[in-house]
Amino acid sequence: MTADHYRRFLLTLTPLVTTAWLFLGPPGLLSACFAAESGLVVRSFLSDPPICRAGRPVGLTATIVNDGPADADVTATLTLPPGVRLVAPEAPAPVRISTTDGERQLRFIVEAQAGGPAEIVLDLATPGSPPVKQSLTIDFLPPFAAQKLDAVPPAKPVATDMLVGAIHCPLWEADRIDLWRGVLRHPERMPALGLYTQENPQVADWEAKWALEHGISFFVYCWYRSGEGGPVKTRFGRGLHDGYMKSQAAGKLKFAILWENQSEGIGGVADERDLFDNLLPYWIDNYFKHPGYLQVDGKPVLFIYETDRFIQDLGGPEPAARAIEKMRAACQAAGFKGLTLLGEDRGFVPAKLDRMAALGVDASFAYCWYVASNPTPDEAAVRQLELIRNTRDRGVLPQVVTASQGWSGWHDEGTVWSVPPRRFEQLLRDTKEIALASPKDQLGSRIFLLDNWNEWGEGHSIAPCREHGFGYLDAVRNVFSSAPQEHVDLLPEDVGLGPYDAPARAALARREELRPLLTRRLNEAGPHSGLVARWSFDEPAGTPVAFDISGNRLGGEVLGVERVPGIVGTAIDCRGGVVLVPDDPRLSVGNALTIDCWVKTDVAGQNDTWIVNRIQGGGLTPPRPRWGFRRSNTSWRRGC
Repeated sequence: MTADHYRRFLLTLTPLVTTAWLFLGPPGLLSACFAAESGLVVRSFLSDPPICRAGRPVGLTATIVNDGPADADVTATLTLPPGVRLVAPEAPAPVRISTTDGERQLRFIVEAQAGGPAEIVLDLATPGSPPVKQSLTIDFLPPFAAQKLDAVPPAKPVATDMLVGAIHCPLWEADRIDLWRGVLRHPERMPALGLYTQENPQVADWEAKWALEHGISFFVYCWYRSGEGGPVKTRFGRGLHDGYMKSQAAGKLKFAILWENQSEGIGGVADERDLFDNLLPYWIDNYFKHPGYLQVDGKPVLFIYETDRFIQDLGGPEPAARAIEKMRAACQAAGFKGLTLLGEDRGFVPAKLDRMAALGVDASFAYCWYVASNPTPDEAAVRQLELIRNTRDRGVLPQVVTASQGWSGWHDEGTVWSVPPRRFEQLLRDTKEIALASPKDQLGSRIFLLDNWNEWGEGHSIAPCREHGFGYLDAVRNVFSSAPQEHVDLLPEDVGLGPYDAPARAALARREELRPLLTRRLNEAGPHSGLVARWSFDEPAGTPVAFDISGNRLGGEVLGVERVPGIVGTAIDCRGGVVLVPDDPRLSVGNALTIDCWVKTDVAGQNDTWIVNRIQGGGLTPPRPRWGFRRSNTSWRRGC
């Protein structure tokens, strides 16, 4: 988006998925509408560490919002179960939450004597209003005497009766904090490592330790190219190159790559020459020859996300099939016994399996299983089994079975579901039975895939997290290994290591510093039925936020824009910057929106005329609702 030549009221929206609509207002104001609920609201009530251990103090933070018409004097009390004690404060004092500031954080410290689930209830009382309750259930790990180590303790792998792998999402890099938005929206997904940076070798060591100790022997890293036709450049490769390959675990936990070639013109190959001069040599030198790369019978294993795109890039089915044979020959020339290829298929299009078989891939696999209509856990598990059996019964191509834990989409769009650990364990037993019944000469009788290790943004992950702890990994261990169920799961804080989320912490600290300004209640717009938000941009120069003067606390962070004279009061001159309003359901483009503002440009005839644009939505390809003019004007113009 090139906003350099616009003097305008620019807002970047990052909504969730509910319905909102906008309202026409006086000149110079950007307006939006909703009907807010009033009263005292617990915005969040969480433990500081995602996974808590008994025998240690645990901090709890409750964020309380006052959306009522008057200041509130709030008294908070905790109701604790037997075996959990309140360490501090001994007697919480009442706090005042003003309507202007809008919110306060309350802090408590508790300690559990033994491991197991404990329900903690927060009660909020304020004179003249009904009480507010919020519960928090923490499944405490058993006590463990803390140590101080310099490195992650070596893994203690458990033997399994199949080669079990987990697909691995590599998006969590230090400069991509925006991709964690889904977790901030769903704090139950918070990883045990926090909002970590994947390029840290110790992060890879913890992941490998937890995987190996629960029966997972390899990761399938999603692999992204960033351009075609020339020397290979990658996207989201730091977790593999700087994390895994520089870790102690490199070679102990095996790895393979899943070629994410779905981005046309970027992620695939320009032609056959590009494949054999650039891409395949890069893979052979950097991955296939690595001592940790997954091989079966002396052949490196390569997963391909879009076989149809591969066929298109190579010029059709026959040239693509010939290219596959040449790839195998090139791997033999490099010292391997060939190349094992798997193509992704979820059973949507029956003819796709036929095309994959004609292409010459060795087996199919599913990245995940799509289950429509927000199914229950039982329905999601049963539907997966149906899809797996359908693929098997067609008999077109051998299948490597995948079991999916859940799905939500980056923006909670479409179908949303999850299979909790106990039900997931039964799903694993059922799918393992199907896999082991495959002919012994087929890859599917030897390899099993888990979806997904860490797809935090899309809501399918089995790595340790706040909601389920080590529950999914314990299910894998119980099904695929005969090792004793009783074992110790270590956390970084148990051995004096971590944290691994410094960049995210810094970004969130900045966000928390601005929150009192962003959520300040200013009702200068007057009463309007259904008004969501209104920004006048009349703050003094240098103010880091644009206040929402509707009274609905939807202020925006000012990033790289300049306040200049407008048709009424002050306008903003974007110069490549934005005013960024944090995620809020009331700004969601779920049904329809109306936007009203005045705008002008200093340069006539621009092609870029977008005024409102959704960016940084938390995902690689988020929905991007946009609003703008068909042509730019050098005089002030009002649009809605």
